[in-house]
Amino acid sequence: MNLPAQPPKRILFIINPISGIGKQKGVEKMIAERIDTSRFTTSIAYTEGPLHASEISRKASEDGVDIVVAVGGDGTVNETAAGLVDTATALAIIPAGSGNGLARHLKIPMNLKHAVDIINQGNIKKIDTATMNDQLFVNVAGVGFDAAVAKKFAVAGKRGFSTYLRITANAYKNYEPKQYTLIIDGKVIKRRALLISFANSSQFGNNTSIDPSASVSDGFIDVCIVGKMPFWKTFFLGPLLFLKKFDQTRYIEIIRAKEVILKRKKGKSIHLDGDPKTMGKELIMKINPLSLNVIVP
Repeated sequence: MNLPAQPPKRILFIINPISGIGKQKGVEKMIAERIDTSRFTTSIAYTEGPLHASEISRKASEDGVDIVVAVGGDGTVNETAAGLVDTATALAIIPAGSGNGLARHLKIPMNLKHAVDIINQGNIKKIDTATMNDQLFVNVAGVGFDAAVAKKFAVAGKRGFSTYLRITANAYKNYEPKQYTLIIDGKVIKRRALLISFANSSQFGNNTSIDPSASVSDGFIDVCIVGKMPFWKTFFLGPLLFLKKFDQTRYIEIIRAKEVILKRKKGKSIHLDGDPKTMGKELIMKINPLSLNVIVP
């Protein structure tokens, strides 16, 4: 007896038309050429402003869409994921941003055609998500120097790694480390730090890493406390970010946690997956284990 054919799965592509460095412009053509139409039906939505991707993905999950694809950078991935946490709908990523941190951690190809091919394979993995004051992040959040750089980068106009590197170098010399109190799973520590990152994945973006051993499926947030090194040392130690060996230097301390409370003297800049925001003096980070379905190689 022949079994009835399975109906095709539904895929929605969410495209950020202003993300990253323009890679997303050819996506519609690639979708038509490479998606397996015997298995999938496709539709496309374009974001029109901040948080729009979250609205689109949330409605898609409510409507029973099987896969929602974020076409853009880490900010687009963040917003799209926000509507899919704790649902059956899977997130897929076509990396078209400037950093593409989560995509790189998950080994999703930077080549857009190959990224579409990964969607055809349909391999689903559950990963952790996390929150800072109840706002989602899926890759890395942080305070201090990297949050200040993210704020400058957001208004820089021109995107890309060269712009990020220039902003970082210009800001580093004059940035003063800040005093933080951290309550990590109930234990209180005080640190003066250049930055503190809360890593769900190993990727800072642009294939750099301060925490190569971070995992998106271990049920922990990695608290990465980074001290400031003399400027001349950055020329020698900076490349270790690309070699995935910065965690072996004396300028970083990594503590794994389920819940973290950070207290600082002033409410100021933070970033969630590279997008700058402003929050108050107290920040609460929590992990939500295996809460998001993701298409992976």
